[in-house]
This record gives sequence, C-alpha cells and structure tokens, in this order.
Amino acid sequence: MNLDNALLASSEDKLLYLQKLLVLEDDLLVKEFFAELSEVEVAHLLASFPANVRQRVWLCVPDDFKGEVLAKLSEETRSSLMVDMKESDVSELTQDLGAQEIADILDTTAESMKEAVIEGLDQNTRDQIQTLHAYDDQAVGRYMNPEMVNIRQNVTLETVQRYIRIKDLLDEASQEIMVTNQDNRLVGSLRLVDLIKQNQEALVSEFMHSPISILDEINIHEAAVILRSKGLHFAPVVNASGILVGQLNIEDIIGITREDSEQTQMTMSGVSEDELFSPVMKSAQSRGIWLGINLATAFLAAYVIGQFEAVISQLVALAVLMPVVASMGGIAGSQTLSIIMRGLALGQIAGKNRLWLFNKELWVGASNGVIWAIVVGIVSQVWFNDWMLTLVISLAIAINMTVANVSGIAIPLLLKKMKIDPALSGAVILTTVTDVVGFMSFLGLATLLILD
Repeated sequence: MNLDNALLASSEDKLLYLQKLLVLEDDLLVKEFFAELSEVEVAHLLASFPANVRQRVWLCVPDDFKGEVLAKLSEETRSSLMVDMKESDVSELTQDLGAQEIADILDTTAESMKEAVIEGLDQNTRDQIQTLHAYDDQAVGRYMNPEMVNIRQNVTLETVQRYIRIKDLLDEASQEIMVTNQDNRLVGSLRLVDLIKQNQEALVSEFMHSPISILDEINIHEAAVILRSKGLHFAPVVNASGILVGQLNIEDIIGITREDSEQTQMTMSGVSEDELFSPVMKSAQSRGIWLGINLATAFLAAYVIGQFEAVISQLVALAVLMPVVASMGGIAGSQTLSIIMRGLALGQIAGKNRLWLFNKELWVGASNGVIWAIVVGIVSQVWFNDWMLTLVISLAIAINMTVANVSGIAIPLLLKKMKIDPALSGAVILTTVTDVVGFMSFLGLATLLILD
C-alpha cells in the first residue's frame, strides 16, 4: 500500500499502513504520514495501540499539532501519554490552543501542574480557562466555547465587516454573530448571510433576530435535547442575568453524548474507557470486581434453587427447563433497560412520562409474556407430554417477563433518584431480579401444582 492509497482508505487500512511503517522503524515516514492526516485521525490511531507502543507513535506526531491531537484523545489515553511530561512540555503543547482545548488537557494533569501552566498563559486565556473550570463537570458552561464574536446593535453592517476582517475573528464554522448591549447582555444575533447581502449602511438592529439561548448551569444532556429538537447548529450560552458567556456547538454536543453513550455501555459491562489496550493486570482487576459482584448474585440465585431441591430431584424436567425461564426474563429486561438508559442519557424521561412509561412496559411485558408463554408451553408439551409441567412453565414465563420489563424501567429510575449512576449497577441488579423471580416462580409453582 502506498501513502496516497492509505489516505483514501478506511481507518482500519490506515492502521495497517501505520503498523507497516513502524515495522520499518522509519520515523520520518511516520511523521510524513501523520502530516497528511487530521488531528482526529491521528488521535484515533494513537488510541489503537498498547500504551508502550503508543509512546513511540506519539514521538512521531508533528510538533505543530501535537496539542490539538492531545485534546482530541480520551482522558485515559491522554493520561497515558502525559504521565512523564514536564510543566514546560505541557505549556509548549498548549500555547496555541483555545481555552476549551487547554481546559480538557489540564483536566488530566496534577493540580500543581495545572496551576503552573495556567499562570504562564495570557490573561484573557487564563480567565477563560478559570471560568470553564468553575462549572460542574456536567454543566453546559464546562463545555462551551468562551471565545465568541459579539457586536453592538447600533452599528452598521459595513462597520461590522470591517471589524471582523481587521481582527480576523470568524472561521469556517461561524454562521451567526451574537449581538449584545453595553452590559454584555444578549439581545439578538446576526446571520452572516444578512451581514454580507443586506445594505451595508443599515444598522445591525434592523436584521438581528432573537436566538434560542442556553443557560450555563443546566445539564449538558438537557442542552443536547434542546439543540436537537430545534435543529440548531449552535446556541449562545448565557448566565442567570442574561449575560453572554460563551457558545455551544452541535459538534461538541454530538461528541459528548457519543462518548457518554460508549462509556455507559462499557460501564454496564464493568470495563473502562481505555480497556482495549490497557495492561493485563489493570484489565483483570477492573473486570474482576464486577465478576465478583456477579458471582455473589449467582450464589443468591443458586440459594433460591437450593430451597426447591426436593421438587427438582423428583422431576428432572424442571432442571432442564429452568434456564429457559431465566433467559427469557433476562432478555426482556435488558431490552427495556437499554431503552430507558438511552432515554435518561438524552434527557427524555422526567415528570409524568415516567408513569406512562411504567404502564407501557408493564403491558409490553405482560403481552410478550403471554405470547411467549404459549410458545414455550407448546414446546414443553411436545417435549415432555406433561400438561401440569406445561402450565407451570407457561405461568412462570409470563410472570418473569412481566416483572423483567417493569424492573427494566424501575431499577434505573430508582438508582437515579438515589443519585447512583444506573450504568454502574443497573444490569447487575436486573440480572439478579430476573434470575431470582424466574427460579422462584417456576419452582414455587411446581411445588404447589405438581407435588401437591
């Protein structure tokens, strides 16, 4: 594969090409390859290597955009590259970055280094970073871009154009300019198309419109819902007094929600963000904790089964059919849990719609429970030719699938109310509930209807 083909290929082909260059041990070729890629592509390639190889690859990243690449990495991957960096190294990497990118990078460093690096920045950038760090981790203000262009409403469009050209303020992503009064309160926005097309002698106030603004203290996921529902590419961020403090871009929102979604999926499995290429002992430790928790819940389910030893010993078919009951409940519950977790992440579940969703999942579980109880009952009857056993497993399937669906919504909502991350333990609790309810209903009904 030559370089030109590699640039047009998929991410996997780029990775294969880079691996070949590393085998050749020609760092110059690697640097030339990286020079043709975007910082996002380079960051993706860096995250595709184990930590020890990643350090070597990092040395080949061109110095003029190492800072941008570092800002695009996940926190764990970034941390692995910065472990031996000195204060002077970090200062050099961040000198040409925006406040938001610098803030992300400094989140990975020790507090002493963070303070030292910030102290070396110009006053404007320093103030912006300190503003960002003052917000909670999930607040809009923590993710906004504090560098935005704002103008007054009583100036002409020609004046605005001249001001923008002199200061070189806009980039390719800019679509609107914020309009503020003398107290820096947001009063409107001006579209770039109006700035260019309209009579240049006209005042800004003649063409400005009222934008949808976002409060700086609200949760970032709530802001994501607002931007998506309104079809907005960006929104001005204001504080409680209406003062313009920054701008929130849809690209940042998409990145944040995607990372949170991926993190949620991995957390539910008991693995970390950088798990793919983390050291053996670290992976074993992080997974071992959740394996231990799962073992404890498995013993709980085994204890429930043990209470019905007498009935199982008399009817071997019960042991054969037990996994069917637990499995059907587990799948039904996990489907509901996945949907509810996504709704919570997008801020779509609150207030009265929780009761509506609860009722919906109750009836979905009951409906599917009845349908699949009939299917399983037919298979059981053909297999064992025992009407009483068929009745038992059919009832158990219906009960467990109904409880599973209700648990799939009740568990994450309850955990959230208790201020516990549902992604952390929701799946484990749900599995325990479906196993225990499934075995207890199946073996309990067997005890009542078959032995008696």
